[in-house]
Amino acid sequence: MHLNEIEFEGLLPIDSYGPGFFRLGGVVHHGALILLPGQVQSWGDPTDFTVFLRADRQFDVVFLGTGVDMIPLSQAHRQEFDKAGLGLEIMSTPTACRTYNMLLAEGRRVAAGLIPV
Repeated sequence: MHLNEIEFEGLLPIDSYGPGFFRLGGVVHHGALILLPGQVQSWGDPTDFTVFLRADRQFDVVFLGTGVDMIPLSQAHRQEFDKAGLGLEIMSTPTACRTYNMLLAEGRRVAAGLIPV
């Protein structure tokens, strides 16, 4: 049987993740990551959301993967995202990875901040 693979049209889906790492487009990245349209970067301080709050509007929603468990974000941080007009979804990292890939495959304008499991 032949199954068609999802086409991500030049964007990098999350291939897999594990203790302390993520694999995107076949490349392993260690530690927390920021995924923006067309780029992957290390997230040295997972409490710094500046990169997501820039006004360049490359994405409409941010998925925050907070590790094994979902950890709430402070009201002040939530208000920053609201002020910037960005959707924010906080979830466990495994759920954030699946949701990110699904919406990326649909051509949606998404970003993610991921803390490894």
